[in-house]
Amino acid sequence: MVKATFLLIKKRCVQNARLAFLLLIAFVFVGCEPSQSNESADEIRIGVAGPMTGDQSKLGGDLERGVRLAVEEWNARGGVAGKTVALEVGDDQRDPKQAVSVANKMVNLGIVGMVGHYNSSASIPASSVYHDAGIPMITPASTNPRLTEQGFKNVFRVVGRDDQQGRVAAKFIVKKLAARRIAILHDKTTYGQGLAEELRKSLAEYQESGLEIVSFDGLTQGDKDFRGILTRLKDKNLDLYFFGGMFPEGGLLAKQAKEVGLNVPMMSGDGVIDPKFIEIAGAAAEGTYLTFTPDTETLPQAADFLKKYRAKYGNDLAPYAIYAYDAANILLTALSDTQNGGNEKVIEAMRKMKYQGALGTLSFDEKGDVSESPYIVWITKNARFEVFWTPSE
Repeated sequence: MVKATFLLIKKRCVQNARLAFLLLIAFVFVGCEPSQSNESADEIRIGVAGPMTGDQSKLGGDLERGVRLAVEEWNARGGVAGKTVALEVGDDQRDPKQAVSVANKMVNLGIVGMVGHYNSSASIPASSVYHDAGIPMITPASTNPRLTEQGFKNVFRVVGRDDQQGRVAAKFIVKKLAARRIAILHDKTTYGQGLAEELRKSLAEYQESGLEIVSFDGLTQGDKDFRGILTRLKDKNLDLYFFGGMFPEGGLLAKQAKEVGLNVPMMSGDGVIDPKFIEIAGAAAEGTYLTFTPDTETLPQAADFLKKYRAKYGNDLAPYAIYAYDAANILLTALSDTQNGGNEKVIEAMRKMKYQGALGTLSFDEKGDVSESPYIVWITKNARFEVFWTPSE
């Protein structure tokens, strides 16, 4: 009886051991299977990211609309490498931490390229995520030089840099306006403070002109009342004040400057040249100087894009939609030329590309910066933006 019981227990132990071994083998094989991509067999995914909600949602929406137009055109022609292009949209809320979260989400979704982000403070931290994943990233709008100084081979931009923009602004202030006393304000962000510092650096080259920077101050992005700092500037006998930042604060600065009696021109950069600036500032926007790239209305190669964009989205000025459109087309062209043959091949194709687009011929240097991006000065006049001055004048 004891012997029989022992043999039965031994048999069951052997069976259980075999079962455990088989389960272990099954687990190992399942675990070793390649992870399933979110990309289906008949589509490829690209991303676009920017501030889709909040006070800068207009700018994020412009990027999305420009990219979506390019994607729809490619799909109408049969897609890329025989696959439909799907667009994933990420809302980074212009926040650096949220941008990293969006970037990680995009990688997990299986995107093969990113158009974005908008703000430099978002693009720079997000770029590390795309770099680690080997995914090409091309921004239509981030201008801080640090983005392409990181040595990331997968990072590109189709817009110029703030050191270029700062030099043009400095030349305009000294040579055209002959200003002698100016104040510089910024919003403490990577973009706004970076642009302000580039201007200060470029103005130092004109010391013989007698120009004096009487103050260099930061304000907080998102605040609504700047009357205190503007009142202090009122008594400094200024010829001009410069603001490095975005249109929500820029519009309030222009409006409140007039309210406290600071009746000198304001100058700013490309983050302010948006219809929302005029909407916020009202009549106080009149006479504001802004650095930006040449008027796309005068570019013959932009006519087709402008016609299609307005037919789909209306006539509202969207300064960076055309940049997003060309950025998306550069990415999609590289994917098509390489038959979506892997990130390294796509990145190399982008680096060697001379793309004929809505902005003209675009190509990149070894850092991923666009080879040529001329800045000029615009002026707000009669509730519109008009070209005012070019550096060659």
